[in-house]
Amino acid sequence: MSGHGGDRTYQVPAPAVPPPQLTYPSSLISPFSPIRLSGLPPFSSSSSTYFGISSSDFSKSLFLLKPTKPLYIPWSGPLSAQHPRMSTATPSTASAPKLEKKPVKFSNLLLGAGLNLFEVTSLGQPLEVIKTTMAANRGDSFAGAMGRIWGRGGILGYYQGLIPWAWIEASTKGAVLLFVASEAEYQARALGAGDFVAGISGGMTGGVAQAYATMGFCTCMKTVEITKHKMAATGVKPPGTFQTFMDIYRKEGIRGINRGVNAVAIRQTTNWGSRFGLSRLAESAIRKVAGKDESTKLSAWEKILASSLGGGLSAWNQPIEVIRVEMQSKTPDPNRPKNLTVGKAAKYIYDSNGIRGLYRGVAPRVGLGIWQTVCMVALGDMAKEAVEKLTGDSVTAKH
Repeated sequence: MSGHGGDRTYQVPAPAVPPPQLTYPSSLISPFSPIRLSGLPPFSSSSSTYFGISSSDFSKSLFLLKPTKPLYIPWSGPLSAQHPRMSTATPSTASAPKLEKKPVKFSNLLLGAGLNLFEVTSLGQPLEVIKTTMAANRGDSFAGAMGRIWGRGGILGYYQGLIPWAWIEASTKGAVLLFVASEAEYQARALGAGDFVAGISGGMTGGVAQAYATMGFCTCMKTVEITKHKMAATGVKPPGTFQTFMDIYRKEGIRGINRGVNAVAIRQTTNWGSRFGLSRLAESAIRKVAGKDESTKLSAWEKILASSLGGGLSAWNQPIEVIRVEMQSKTPDPNRPKNLTVGKAAKYIYDSNGIRGLYRGVAPRVGLGIWQTVCMVALGDMAKEAVEKLTGDSVTAKH
């Protein structure tokens, strides 16, 4: 800039233009991101000069500036979430939930044993005796089976096999189920199974373990107790329960007191699988009718209805139960094949009584399933509160 004052000519220096200041993001930026200058409009490559500086010199000057923070230029990897067009969140970096095994608490074992003992001592064993009697005497009607049981000892005839075998079974089968089902469900989840598949796998595996660990010899001895008393009608005094147990053990060993255990295992695993699935379907149907979503809890009566439908419909495998009774029965029958297997027993029953013979005792079994559900659901909350007071531990098992 120049001016004239009289004869003198002087040069006015142009005001100094401060160098442009670069503003960097607090974290990483992309080499392809537009760099904005503080207080200045974005540089346009279409113009040849920028505040009197050529585009080439201006570009070179960017690399001579010393920013207050180091500039990193990543060639790969997550970019800064502060940039409007970039994000560091990627599916691969999301942490998966930790897989944990369900704990087996003493309070859960105590609750299950208490409920099972109440169920079998109240109405469970009478229904079991009726079911077994009808399966063992397939020519009897329901009324005929009731009369046969009453003739063995009046009201006490309905509780044959309760002590000690039914009590042993009731107090131990829950513990076996919880331990084995917890491990099986954990392994299923580890292999990628969902909640439904893992739950049903745990229940079915636990059912098989129940059969071979405790239910095999208990059901065998209960059946022996129920069927051996027919000997009293011929004037023969039946031996005591432990004497019978030892006689079988001495003659046939472990296999003798576990006769029919394979049929028990098939019954238990199909019981748990069908009951779990059918109860879930019944629960879904009840929710639809009642207009409740998955987050809303069902009432006690709705739980009883869903579980009763699941337990009752699970009696479709009654032929396995009839086969089990035939394999364990001690009643003399000259036509019964020796060394019965599941297949031989099924063929013998079908040849003797047809398809109806394989479903003898299904009515009391349905009633037994409903009664078990009522005990577990209706009395579960009261029993849960009592166990928590006794042990001081919270009960986490579902009932």
